Amino acid sequence: MEAVELKAYVRTETGKGPARRFRMKGLTPAVFYGRGEEAIPLSVNVADLSKIIKTKKENIFIKLRIEGEKSLEKLTMIKELQIEPVSRRFYHADFYEIRMDHKLTVDVPLRFVGTPIGVENGGELQHLKRELKVSCLPAVLPEHIDVDVSGLDIGSSLKVQDLRVPEGVEVLDPGDVGVAIVAFVKVSVPKEETTEGEPAAPDEDKEAAAEDAKS
Repeated sequence: MEAVELKAYVRTETGKGPARRFRMKGLTPAVFYGRGEEAIPLSVNVADLSKIIKTKKENIFIKLRIEGEKSLEKLTMIKELQIEPVSRRFYHADFYEIRMDHKLTVDVPLRFVGTPIGVENGGELQHLKRELKVSCLPAVLPEHIDVDVSGLDIGSSLKVQDLRVPEGVEVLDPGDVGVAIVAFVKVSVPKEETTEGEPAAPDEDKEAAAEDAKS
């Protein structure tokens, strides 16, 4: 299990005003939540946090080095990261302590592997699920779970119960939930224009009758 390091600084000031000043200095307000401990207000460098998020987007283990009156080192995960909708800047982050002897409940991304037989025969692969909810110890948490779709023909599907997960990982999603299916591709046939020999449309009949009356 890999963990990336991130420096954090204890915040002595809280509230909207101080938080705004922190953001102007390139810092993101944050909070550390420990097991059985009081929450600690923090600030982290925006550039450092951004680098971590861009490297791995899912289930990142972060070794948080907290600097204050007492230096602390905590293994954490980001449970919530608020982002401003317009500027896309980090607004606030919540770090939760991780212990190696306590199971985690997280969503793990699915990675679809292979080209289905049905796609080669003209079908379309549809992803019904992108993540799988699992419970496991931090040491065996997978970055992703592979889903082999190469054997799917048109009309065939895979369910949660069909997936192979690493040893020690418990799947919490119901087994009968669909993950992927190869569906028929509907082809719309354009309406054919009236051809020679076919009855004319009502408007055409009227126009023809009018011409006959003039002659």
